Amino acid sequence: MLRDLSVQSFVMGVLTAFVGFSSAFAVVLHGLKGVGATDAEAASGLMALSVAMGLCGIVLSIRTRMPISIAWSTPGAAFLATAGPAEGGFPVAVGAFLATGLLIVAAGLFKPLSRAVSAIPAPLANAMLAGVLIGLCFAPVRAVAVSPWFGLPLVLAYFIGGAVNRLAAIPCALLAFAGVIVFGVEMPEGAMANVWHAVLPAPVLIAPQFTLPAMISLALPLFIITMASQNIPGMAVLRGNGYEPSAGPLFTATGVFSFLSAPFGAHAVNLAAITAAMCAGEDAHPDPRRRYWAAVINGVGYVLIGLSAGAVTAFVALSPSILIEAIGGLALISAFSGSAMAAFRDVETREAAAVTFLVTASGISFGGVSGAFWGLLAGGTVMLVGRLRR
Repeated sequence: MLRDLSVQSFVMGVLTAFVGFSSAFAVVLHGLKGVGATDAEAASGLMALSVAMGLCGIVLSIRTRMPISIAWSTPGAAFLATAGPAEGGFPVAVGAFLATGLLIVAAGLFKPLSRAVSAIPAPLANAMLAGVLIGLCFAPVRAVAVSPWFGLPLVLAYFIGGAVNRLAAIPCALLAFAGVIVFGVEMPEGAMANVWHAVLPAPVLIAPQFTLPAMISLALPLFIITMASQNIPGMAVLRGNGYEPSAGPLFTATGVFSFLSAPFGAHAVNLAAITAAMCAGEDAHPDPRRRYWAAVINGVGYVLIGLSAGAVTAFVALSPSILIEAIGGLALISAFSGSAMAAFRDVETREAAAVTFLVTASGISFGGVSGAFWGLLAGGTVMLVGRLRR
């Protein structure tokens, strides 16, 4: 197995780990805090997610000899950021995370369930995702409005870096973010010392609580978003690069790691799409049979980076909250544009997609159940009525 390792795969694995973590950790932190996590709990969740997706990717890649890249559910974290604090606090959200992991396991074990998720009309699934993301994508604009001196460097760095290389957009924005904090934010005495003290991992075990509203409002939409926008596209990326893994065991494995990491504040891990394309493509190695090492190194990188999540969270906490929201919003622009285009592409389903998008984006909850669920239900009803009329 070691003879399959190459410098090319090693470099791609390291790059993928950096891009995967840096491009979305802000969204994850914002999402966990959005459902009530403290700074310590959010840091624990970020660490648990990184370690879980790293270990899951290593295990699956070595076992299958395929470049199986694992990521956290970025759209799921974006959904959490808009869902609002769960009634009962973060322990209730953790209960929903556990339920999400079990649902993903069930989707891997029982084909009818995974087929049912796949049967959700793509325009409605994309419209729901676009409705979830749009609120976060406003954050960069709000940041510039609140303080042009703080917000503009992030936005300019994002677009200038992206013009040079698409993968450099978020890393450049993060460098600008760090510069703004160091040179523009007045820090309390000893703040940077606290960041260094947080380098050691500090997992927080959270006793879950289970409520029916949280199951409907958090667990079910999180499961649907993770499956429809991450796991299923992740399989498509692998197959597009010539690999034919069995979907069931992969879904089951991601569900198991999601379940095991949930008590530490992690919401969900899943098959990657963007980083999967990096590890499964020719840039990882000319020989497809040796590309799995890129995913293995990627997994090792996630574990190592994840262990320093406390320091990352402590550093981010020094900035105004609108700046971390702005970083998250910039990271989601591409996902929003892609989901919006896919939602409104077909004329026949455009009205149903619009209803799904508007209800979801409204952020209104009924009966303790979030707008994402009602948006999908409303759009599905409009689509059904339209089909009956035709």
